[in-house]
Amino acid sequence: MDFSEVVKFHGHVCPGLTMGFRAATLVMNRMELSRSDDEELVAIVENKSCAVDAIQVITGCTLGKGNLILRDYGKQVYSFIRRGDGESLRLAVKWQPPAEDEETAGAWQRYMAAERTPEVMARIKKSKSRKIKAIQEAADDDLFSIGPAVEPLPPKARVFPSLTCALCGEKVMAPRIITNNGQDICRPCLEAKNSTPAV
Repeated sequence: MDFSEVVKFHGHVCPGLTMGFRAATLVMNRMELSRSDDEELVAIVENKSCAVDAIQVITGCTLGKGNLILRDYGKQVYSFIRRGDGESLRLAVKWQPPAEDEETAGAWQRYMAAERTPEVMARIKKSKSRKIKAIQEAADDDLFSIGPAVEPLPPKARVFPSLTCALCGEKVMAPRIITNNGQDICRPCLEAKNSTPAV
């Protein structure tokens, strides 16, 4: 798959998506992989950024198949493990974006404060374009610290029976149900019940 497929899935081009594309294609090439149809490859991602969408499209690792595992540490770290032989790669982003001029740095501050004037958006767009180009042109070793995965291969995804929550009547995966005072309750109902003051 090429970058246009990733953009189509994600909805727009941005530096994070570009970084995820570089990470995923690096792994696919170095580990000589084809897109994962089932759970042949496991991706463990340590953030919920745009990069993860590129990783899903290129590698075939998805939440639904159970071979995309989210550890939301807010770190730009991506690990990949092949089930067949345990071969792995861990990519930690080390790339630093190009320095911004004073006006662009100010535009970023205004953007972060929710200002979306045409002037601010024009500067942000130019800044993002420079970052995208720099990521596209950088060598792999300038983008990432590369080594083996540091966590063990997780177990394969399992299918569990559904149970019915005694309070809302909705189906819940059995391991996620909580038995409280003899009732099977889903987590949202239990949290709502526990936050309701006693009368």
